[in-house]
Amino acid sequence: MVNPSIEARIREMAITLPPTPTPFGTYSEAVMSGALLFLSGMLPVVGHEPIYLGRVGSELSVREGYDAARIACMNGISAARAYLGSLDYIKRIAKLGVYIAAPEDFRDHPKVADGASDLLMELFGQALVPPRVVLGVSSIPLGMPIEVELVFEIDMQ
Repeated sequence: MVNPSIEARIREMAITLPPTPTPFGTYSEAVMSGALLFLSGMLPVVGHEPIYLGRVGSELSVREGYDAARIACMNGISAARAYLGSLDYIKRIAKLGVYIAAPEDFRDHPKVADGASDLLMELFGQALVPPRVVLGVSSIPLGMPIEVELVFEIDMQ
């Protein structure tokens, strides 16, 4: 295992990952291509129940957007663990994408996206914090405020 400290860190922090999300449509939650694990877009849900609905900056505050990004990212981590069997196989977080449903004049995208980035830093450490793309969009499926995209580099040796 490349990084046996990730699972230990989760235990030490007493973090319970949510149940692995199930698709809302016809697609795979995770696909491995070479050494890269690509996850589908993750939403702020527990099971199939949304935790937040609406757009950040109108129906939701920046803090609620931050929390929604954290929940969506947590779902991604849960999906990665379910696919890999252990997060300790993660060598690097290759990409983080955070898509935020927001009104046209919204400007606090980085503060919202930090909900996902801060979680990754807490769990994986500063050295594995990924590059990220943050975009404001007019809508996200099912009326959710956030969708998180993750790509991990994996080493199964």
